[in-house]
Amino acid sequence: MTSDDLLAWYPKPMNFTSPALRYRVGLVGFGMIVEETYLPIFASQRHSKLGNVVVTLEAVASRTGARFAKYAASLDAIAHRPAGFHGDRALDRLLETDLHAVAVATPDDRHFEAALAVIRSGRHVLIEKPSVLSLDQLDQLCTAADEHQVLAKVVYHKLFDPDHKRLRTLVSDGVLSHVNSGYCTLLEPRSISADQFSEWITGRNPATYVAVHYHKLIDFTFGPRWKLTRIMAEGQRGVVGPVDGNTWDAVMVRIVYTHPDHREATFDIHTNWVNPNNFPGYVEQEVQFRFDNGLWLGHQRKRGVEVTVEGRTPEEFKTTPNHHYNAEVIEPWGERTRRGYGIEAVRRFFEEAAHVDFGGPPEDRPHRLATMRSCAYNDLAADRNVVAIVQAVEAILTERTRGQCGTCVEVNSALGGLVLRRLDGSIDVMYPGTV
Repeated sequence: MTSDDLLAWYPKPMNFTSPALRYRVGLVGFGMIVEETYLPIFASQRHSKLGNVVVTLEAVASRTGARFAKYAASLDAIAHRPAGFHGDRALDRLLETDLHAVAVATPDDRHFEAALAVIRSGRHVLIEKPSVLSLDQLDQLCTAADEHQVLAKVVYHKLFDPDHKRLRTLVSDGVLSHVNSGYCTLLEPRSISADQFSEWITGRNPATYVAVHYHKLIDFTFGPRWKLTRIMAEGQRGVVGPVDGNTWDAVMVRIVYTHPDHREATFDIHTNWVNPNNFPGYVEQEVQFRFDNGLWLGHQRKRGVEVTVEGRTPEEFKTTPNHHYNAEVIEPWGERTRRGYGIEAVRRFFEEAAHVDFGGPPEDRPHRLATMRSCAYNDLAADRNVVAIVQAVEAILTERTRGQCGTCVEVNSALGGLVLRRLDGSIDVMYPGTV
C-alpha cells in the first residue's frame, strides 16, 4: 500500500454505509491506562474523525471487577452502562457479547492468550505495549489475524508525541542523515512498582514494560532499510524485590543496528520504576540521537510548563506535568475535554478498525483491511524487531539471575534468528526462523 491509499481516507471524515453506527468495543483489563487513555475516548467521540460513527464501551473483563465497579457507580442515570465480567470466565463471557473490536490492556505477560482468543472470535484487537513476549507468540497472532481477516495492532503512543513526529519528519526529509548512536531514558516513580502494578511485577522488569516505546521509536523512525544485529542488557535489583531475586528495579538495554552501508548504530535505553514519588515530573524522559550532520536532544520536562500550588505539588500533581500526553482542558467554548497523544494513539485504532468494517461496500473490505494493515507504525506484523528485543532482554536477564554475566543475543546469524551467546562459549538458539 502507498501513502496515497492512506491519505484517501484519513484525516477526512469517513462516509460509512450506515447513517448512524454504534461501534461496539470491549476491554480486557481495567487499570490505570484504561482510565487515562480509553475512557476519555468513549466519553467524547463526537470530536473524533469517525464521521457518523460513535464508539461505545459495551463490555469489560477484569480479574476482580473492583475498579470497574467504581467506574460503573460513577456513571449517571442516563449514561451508557457497559457489562462487567470478572473471574475465571470473564474473557469468555466478554467474547459472547456483540462486539466489533477488543482492546487488551492487561499486564504484559497476559497479553498473548487474551489477544489470541479475541482474534479467533473474529474481532479486531488492539494490544497495549509490548504486544507479546516472544516471536513464537507473535507468529501465532499474525497467522490467526490473517486467517480471520482482522486487524491486530499495538499501542505505541510515543510515536504520536509532537516532538517525535517532528524528528521523523526531519529524518524522512533528509534534514538529519544517518543516525549513528542514541540514548533514551524513562524513569518512573516507585509508586508504579510498589502500588499500581505490585500484583504482577514479580519476575518482571521495567525494560519490557516501558522501554519498548523507545525500541519502536528507534526502529520506526530510522528504519526500515537497516537490520537489527545485537541485543545486550544489564540491570539492578534490591529495591522492589530481594537482591538475589528475579524482579528488576532498573534495566539498561543496548541495541545495535547495521545500516545498508555496513556501518553500525548503537542505542542505550535506561529504564527504572523506583524513582522517588515526589519527583517533580510523573516520569523522567529524555532522548538523544547523533547523526552524521547533527544532533537531536529532547527532554520531556524541559519542553513544558512548571506549576507550583502550595500544599499540592509535587505530591498531588506534579510540578512539571506532561500536557502533551494527556490533559483535561476547558475549551474556549466552555466544553470540558481530554486530549493528548496518549489518547490519539488509541482513537486512531478505532478509526482504522471502523474503516475496515464500515468504510465502504462489503466487497471492498479486503482492500480496506490491507490498507490499514500497511500502517507499519502499529501493525502487529511490523512489530518483529521490537518483540525480538523484548524476548532477548527477558532471556538475558534470566541468565543474569543464574549468575551468567556478559550474555549477548545475536540477530539473524548463521545459527538462527535469535542466538543467545554466553561468555563460556555455549549458545542457545531462541528462535530458529528469520526475525
